[in-house]
Order: sequence, then structure tokens, then C-alpha cells
Amino acid sequence: MGHKTVTAVTAISKIQKRAFARSSALVVIYGEELGRKFDLEEGKTIIGRSSRSDIQIDHDSVSRQHVRVISDDGDVSIEDVGSTNGTFLNDASLSGRVGLKNNDLIKVGHTVFKFIAHDNIEAAYHDEIYRLTTVDGLTQVHNRRYFNEAIERELSRCRRYGRALSLLLIDVDHFKRINDTFGHLAGDAVLKEVASTIQKRIRKEDLLSRYGGEEFAVLSPEIDHKGAVAMAQKVRKVIEKHEFTFDGEAIPVTISCGVSTLGKKGDDAAALVQRADEKLYEAKESGRNQVC
Repeated sequence: MGHKTVTAVTAISKIQKRAFARSSALVVIYGEELGRKFDLEEGKTIIGRSSRSDIQIDHDSVSRQHVRVISDDGDVSIEDVGSTNGTFLNDASLSGRVGLKNNDLIKVGHTVFKFIAHDNIEAAYHDEIYRLTTVDGLTQVHNRRYFNEAIERELSRCRRYGRALSLLLIDVDHFKRINDTFGHLAGDAVLKEVASTIQKRIRKEDLLSRYGGEEFAVLSPEIDHKGAVAMAQKVRKVIEKHEFTFDGEAIPVTISCGVSTLGKKGDDAAALVQRADEKLYEAKESGRNQVC
């Protein structure tokens, strides 16, 4: 249809010009959530296995309250709070309260944090690097890599605390037809708007990811099967009624959705995904624009 192809370029040199957090931070350099940065607010930050911790590490090697980081007017210190396996600062066992210096390494269980002092430009780079490795460049929701890490983390947490966990797999119906009829730029615009529309209709606790080309996944902790089906139906209806346009042309868009919920104790991430995928296939075979 004569649409021009546009290539997006991210210049890393522009990162220095962006505003970034002026607080000190901890960055995960080894372990789950690799690359994630935690800004250290004024006062005490608790790291531990408990869901009430400011920074939670859900691993048996970590005590419920393991270590505290204290920020006081720009000065940051750390102290172990009687953890079973101890805390290590630059490979030495932490004893008492110790001031932190830029680039110090803190080992809690199997997770290693790097301390970044306030006003350090490196914090901006870590923010950008983490964003690029965990966020889908087109839709700006989480990517498949982040989803794979998150589902394992949530499965572990739900088993530990006996909570429900549901998964929605969503596919944009006849997406190839949209590309062929309206052009690939229109298809990209549809995917961005589908992601944005879904994001506005789910809870902040839910995790939306781009799972594949035209597929999305919503991971919903503490939502049982009935609640997940209701959520999927709400999202399906919102997409069906939403007005999608590109270059002044209306584009009809619907979605199909498969729902699965954590079941027997032996369930793993692969089983949860497989059941949702089977239900998604069933929805598409039954005529699309459906939830199964």
C-alpha cells in the first residue's frame, strides 16, 4: 500500500542526557532478575525471603529478614540481621554495620548485588540495559525472556504460600491478514495498541508480556480459574469494541484467549503454558474471538 518502512535507532550516547534517579541503588549482577536495579530510598531497606521485604529473594538460602541497608542523607551502610547463612561484602563475611562504597559487591544467598552510589551516571546505563533486555522494543511491555524468569519465580512463590496462579495466552486473530491488507506498519501499530489496551485492563499485580509475534501472555498471581476466565472475557470484549485505525483506515481486530491455572503440586511452568496453549488452539479452532 506504499507505506514507508521506518527503522528505529536507539543512540546510547543520549542516555547521559536523560534524567535518572539521584538515589543510591543496588543492581543484580548475578542471580534471578539479572540487571534489575533497586533504588535505595532514605531510611532502611530490608532484603530477605519474606514477601514483606523491600527486596525479596525467594530462595531457601535466604532468611526471611536477611540484611538491612540504611540510607542516611547520602551515606549508605549495611548490616546483617542475624541471617542463617550470613551476608558477604566483597567476598568477606559481613560483621557489624559497614559503610558502602561505589562498586561494592554484596552477596545474599545466591544473589549478588552491586552498589552504585548516588549521582553516578552508571545508574542510568544500568536502567537502560535492564530495560533493553527485559522489554519488547515494539510494544514496550515485558518480553519473552522476562516472562520465562517471572513464571518460574511466581510458581515458586505460589507453591510456598499456597496461592493461586493463572495464565492467559492471547493471540491476535488473523494477524497475517491484517499485515497483508493494511501493511506491516499497520500490523505493528495494532500490536502496540493491543498491548496498551490490555495493560490498562489488568491489575498492577498482573504481568503482561509479548510472548511471540502476535501472541501475548498475562501472568496473574492470586487469581483462580474462574477469575482468570472472567478477566480474559473482559479483555476480549474490550479489544473487540476498541477502534483500531492506521492512516485513517479502520482495522477490525479481535483476540482469542486460552486460560490455565496452577493445578496439582507437580505442575511446572511448561505444564501451565502447555495447557493455556491447548486452550488457545481450541478457541481459534472454535471460530476465534473466544475464551477457552
